[in-house]
Amino acid sequence: MAGDRFSYNYTVVGIAPYGHLWRVLRRLLVVESFSFNSLQRTSFIREEEIKMILRSIYRVSKNGSLIRVDLNYWISVFTLNVIMRMLVGRCSIREEDAGEELGMQIIKEFREMFASGIAQNLCDFFPILRWIGYKGLEKKMISLHKKRDKLFQGFIDEFQSSDTLLDKEKKALIANLLASKEKESDFLSDDIIKGIALIMLTAGRETSTLTTEWAMLLLLNHPKALQKLRTEIDNSVGHGRLVDESDIPKLPYLRCVVNETLRLYPAAPLLIPHHASEDCRVGGYDIPKGTIVLANAWAVHRDPKLWEQPEKFMPERFEAKGLMDKEEFNSKFLPFGIGRRACPGANLGIRNVSLAVGTFIQCFDWDKVEEDGELDVNFSNRMSLKKANHLEAICSPRQESIQLLSQL
Repeated sequence: MAGDRFSYNYTVVGIAPYGHLWRVLRRLLVVESFSFNSLQRTSFIREEEIKMILRSIYRVSKNGSLIRVDLNYWISVFTLNVIMRMLVGRCSIREEDAGEELGMQIIKEFREMFASGIAQNLCDFFPILRWIGYKGLEKKMISLHKKRDKLFQGFIDEFQSSDTLLDKEKKALIANLLASKEKESDFLSDDIIKGIALIMLTAGRETSTLTTEWAMLLLLNHPKALQKLRTEIDNSVGHGRLVDESDIPKLPYLRCVVNETLRLYPAAPLLIPHHASEDCRVGGYDIPKGTIVLANAWAVHRDPKLWEQPEKFMPERFEAKGLMDKEEFNSKFLPFGIGRRACPGANLGIRNVSLAVGTFIQCFDWDKVEEDGELDVNFSNRMSLKKANHLEAICSPRQESIQLLSQL
């Protein structure tokens, strides 16, 4: 149902059927946003936005007292601003508004407009519910799509009526696509561009937010791992400058923490629904052609036959050299999917999460809010946490980082 109502006639890269259109869409998205060169070109955006978050937190904590920080909110501001600057060249929440009610209202509106929760629903599994208009879900989808479309059309109209379609090295994604439209007018329609904007603001924003939030939660609940990560950052980067993206390959334990977070709490536990193009047999079951197939990454990641102590947070399990390159490993660790339909934005997500977690640990001391108790929760509690959109932690600037923070 979400495909029918949200995908601009199935031209969104995550939902488009395999074929020429999908191949062109994926190649375009990779070249413009997710290739190594594109990510290097936009690295300054992520580094500037994380500095803004650090300044904002430091501003309210520089007297040295412990403060309660709504981590979910600040992580949401970071990921939203990064995606918006990549997409349209400007942030949604300015620094002067970030700590105010206006910033919180903007985040709330984006959550309501681009949350993925409505995408999968009972109507997809029991079609008769769709026929009877179960809970008005399809009407809600139609209304939501109109709001999204109006926003995206506003972006396109703004660029088309301005002189910003210049300087390819610094242009936003929508500007690049519009500049290419004349050469590929048969393919690059407004709906194609809107579909790309949609995938950036749903898959690109929410997944990074959730993973960063879970990484911080797990580190708060496992102080030895937090200290090990902090020691690695102190030894490799020090306190004279912030962690930047060029440091990430030099911080292997940080990558282990991110990977273990993705294993325990994949942002898309059932991945994106797949479609059997031919009759096949999977796990002893006959799957007829045309069947929708869901891959349960959550179950694979917690299978005791594949993982030692699968329920335990153990970043060290990823420390083995060359582990990520082994083919058998890729079949049991699939937070971004696997094969040609795997998420093209995986590297962007890893950079977002690694940069945020790395700088948070480098600059601040963190602790749990006492009444929260044990923070390592199970899957059902995760859903209620996600719904609540609220995660608080105690923080204060590290003495070693005060001079650095004061200069941001």
